[in-house]
Amino acid sequence: MTLEEWLDKVEKDKVRWTGECLNKKPVGPAFTESGMPVEVLYTPADLKTSNYFKDIGNPGEYPFTRGVYPSMYRGNIWSIRQYAGYSTAEESNRRYKFLLENGQTGLSVAFDLPTQLGLDSDDPSIIEEEVGRVGVALDSLQDMEMLFEDIPLDRITTSFTINAPTVVILAMYIAAGEKQGVPMQKLKGTLQNDILKEYLARGTYIFPPRPSLKLTTDVIEFCSRNVPKFNPISISGYHVREAGANAYQEVAYALSEAKTYVDEVLKRGLHVDEFAPRLSFIFSSGMDLFEEVAKHRACRRLWARIMRDEYNSRDPQSQRMRFFAGCNGTTLTAKEPLNNIIRTTIECLATILGGAQSCHVMSFDEAYAIPTEESARVALRTQQIIAFESGVTNSVDPLGGSYYVEFLTNKVEEKAREEMGWVEENGGMVACVEKGLIHNKIARQAYEKEKKIRSGEKVVVGLNKFVADDCCDTKGAGKGPEMNLHKADPEVYSRQVKRLKSIKRNRDNSLVKETLGNLEKAARKDIENLMPYVIDAVKAYATIGEITGVLREVYGTFKCPTGI
Repeated sequence: MTLEEWLDKVEKDKVRWTGECLNKKPVGPAFTESGMPVEVLYTPADLKTSNYFKDIGNPGEYPFTRGVYPSMYRGNIWSIRQYAGYSTAEESNRRYKFLLENGQTGLSVAFDLPTQLGLDSDDPSIIEEEVGRVGVALDSLQDMEMLFEDIPLDRITTSFTINAPTVVILAMYIAAGEKQGVPMQKLKGTLQNDILKEYLARGTYIFPPRPSLKLTTDVIEFCSRNVPKFNPISISGYHVREAGANAYQEVAYALSEAKTYVDEVLKRGLHVDEFAPRLSFIFSSGMDLFEEVAKHRACRRLWARIMRDEYNSRDPQSQRMRFFAGCNGTTLTAKEPLNNIIRTTIECLATILGGAQSCHVMSFDEAYAIPTEESARVALRTQQIIAFESGVTNSVDPLGGSYYVEFLTNKVEEKAREEMGWVEENGGMVACVEKGLIHNKIARQAYEKEKKIRSGEKVVVGLNKFVADDCCDTKGAGKGPEMNLHKADPEVYSRQVKRLKSIKRNRDNSLVKETLGNLEKAARKDIENLMPYVIDAVKAYATIGEITGVLREVYGTFKCPTGI
C-alpha cells in the first residue's frame, strides 16, 4: 500500500467512524477560543495537504516549529521571570530580592502609570494615587540606582515593560550600570519598546506614531551598535490579545509590527542579520490549551519563513523567534479568586508546551490588586512545580506530531497570513494605527466576547456556572475566610515627590538645561539618533518628565481615533 493509498483509507475510516460516533451520541459543534471549528477526531488525513515533515522539522532547525534550540528544556529550563514592581524604588528593590531568594532567575520591572506616560510624580495632570500604584515610580537616575541597589547588573538579566519613554529608561539603566562599574556592553536584558501595540491596545503612548517609530528605531540601532547583549525590543502580541484579539490576530498583528520595525532599521543602513538576532517577542497564553500551543508553534514557523524568504536573512539566529509568554490576565476572576491558580497553571503549561524562552505566571489576587508576597510565591512555585515535577521538560516538543496540534498549527499560520494580508491592504501597520482600524476591530471583538460571558454562552467557572454561594471573594463576601490583599502605602506620593524635589534642588541645573537644549536641537534635526543626548541628560539627573517634555514640544502628542 502506497502512502497515498494509506491516507485515503485513513480518511474514509475517519468519515465512517465519525458518522457512527455522532449517530450513537449526537454532540454539538465545538470551536477553539478563536472561533475555529474543531472536529471530533483528527487523523493523518487532516495533514495530507501540508508538507508534513518540512513544516515540522527538528528542534533547533529551520523553520523552528518544534523549538529554537535542539535540546530546549533538557539543556536549560526557561527563564522564570515574574513581573513585579510597585511603590517606590526601595520597596520594589525589596520585592526583587525576595523573588531572587525564592528561585526566580531574572527580573521583570513593572512601572507605574505616570512613568509609562513619561510624567514626573509631581506632574499636576496625574492623580496622586497613581504614583507607585501598579508599578514602581521612576523619576530620575537616582530612582534607578536605588531600584537595583545591591543587585549586580552584570549577573542578572532585566526586562523592562516600558514603551513611549523607552529611550529614558534605557539611558537610566546604562547610567546605573556605569555607577556599578558595569559598562553598557555587558548589560543583559530586554526592553519592550513596542510602541505600535500601544496605539492598538494598551494606550500608554505619548507622541504620534511616526516620531514614536523613530524613537523605537533609535533604540534598536543604538543597542545593535553599543549594547550588543540587550534585546532592544520585545514585539508584543500579548497586549492586543488582552484587549480582545483572538489567537491568530495576536500572531498577525505582532508580526506585522515586527516587519514595520525591521523595515525602519534597514533604512538606517544595517543589514538584517546585524540586528534581527536580538529581536524578541512577547505573547499571551490563554485557557484553550491546544490552540495556545499551536499558536506559539505557528508563530515561530511563520517568523522564520518571513525572515528567510522576505528579508533574505542567512543567519539562523535571525530566523529564531525567542519569546516570553505570560498568562492571560483577562481570564482571571475576582469571584472565587483561588480558581485563578488552576487557570494560570493551565496557561503556564501551554506556554511551556509551546516552547517559550521565558514565562510569567499571574498571581491569583491580581484581579484586585498587585500581588502580596504570599500570592507572588504561589505564582513562582507554579512555574517551579511544572519545571521540576511535571515531566514536561523531559522531551522536546512533546505534543509535536499530534494530529490535532499539527492541524491547529497549520490553521493558525494560515489565518494569521490572511490577517497580515488585510493589514497590508489597508496601508500597513502605521496607516492602520493612524486610522484606528485595528483598535476598533479589537474593541468590537472584546465587546462580543463579554456578551458571550454574560449570556453564559462562554463558560467561566465560578462566575457564570457552578457558582458557589458560600465561597468568599477577596472582599470577604460569603462564608469563607477573608483573603488578604496588598494594601497601597498612602505615603508613597509624598515620599516620592519629596525625593524628586530634593534631586531638582541639589543637581547642577545649568548642566540639566544644557543637556536638554542639546536634546531639543537634535530632535528638531530629525536625522540623529537621540540616545546619546538622552544619556547625557539622564546623567545630569534630568527627570523623565523633563526629557519627554522636550520631545513633546518637538513631536506633539497623539489622540487615537475611534469609531466603535
